[in-house]
Amino acid sequence: MLFIISSMLTRSQIGFYLEDIETPIGRTVNLTLTGLILLSSASFIAETYPLSEAVLIKLQTLDTALLVVFVVEYLVRLWCAENRFKFIFSFFSVIDLLAILPFLLGFVNVSFIRIFRWFRILRLIRFLELKISVFRISSQDGAIFARILFTLLAIIFVYSGLIYQVEHPENPAAFGTFLDAVYFSVVTMTTVGFGDVTPISESGRFLTILMILTGIALIPWQLGDLIKQLVKTSSQLETVCTGCGWCVHDANAKFCKMCGTQLDNG
Repeated sequence: MLFIISSMLTRSQIGFYLEDIETPIGRTVNLTLTGLILLSSASFIAETYPLSEAVLIKLQTLDTALLVVFVVEYLVRLWCAENRFKFIFSFFSVIDLLAILPFLLGFVNVSFIRIFRWFRILRLIRFLELKISVFRISSQDGAIFARILFTLLAIIFVYSGLIYQVEHPENPAAFGTFLDAVYFSVVTMTTVGFGDVTPISESGRFLTILMILTGIALIPWQLGDLIKQLVKTSSQLETVCTGCGWCVHDANAKFCKMCGTQLDNG
């Protein structure tokens, strides 16, 4: 019985630290995972450039090692979940599963599996609150702006990776590196459409349609949220709460709306 209780406590503690960003251990764990995701993304970008065979082998070895880490993390999160069925089909878990799909299906000889590695950057959504905390973004305007900026950068990264993956083999002159794909994605999503770089494969054209639709739907919606928040906070004052540090409150507020600490409006 003591062993079972000890195991349950250990599992609950591990699950807590995987989600926590307030305690030193939780913040260290999540900062480490964030750094590994960024390192993995940087490795993908580097592989799109002409490098020596030795460097490419090292990058592929690094990618494999990171992939093993992410698989272990996913299994640990699954082990810690109270409702594992609900966990598997949750939004974050689906993103995590897409990120490790190349490992799970590595025994299948299909080249398109590598395309899913570009979704790994979306795992940073899970750690967005950590980044807001680390960079001391305490106002609601700043938090919303950080989410908008991250969303746009993540979507551009994913689309650039996908378009590069499907177009580079067919059209290496136009999509020679990741930067070429980023240029195309930004021009397409903002509906500028210079036309100097165009996809030639059916998959590339399909992705281009999705980019345009995403740009039309996502950018105005995100900017609309920011404008609404700016209008809302125009009637608020900056009063720093001594309890939690939140600094935006209503002009006549006497207590912090986040933690309930009495405000010093004097």
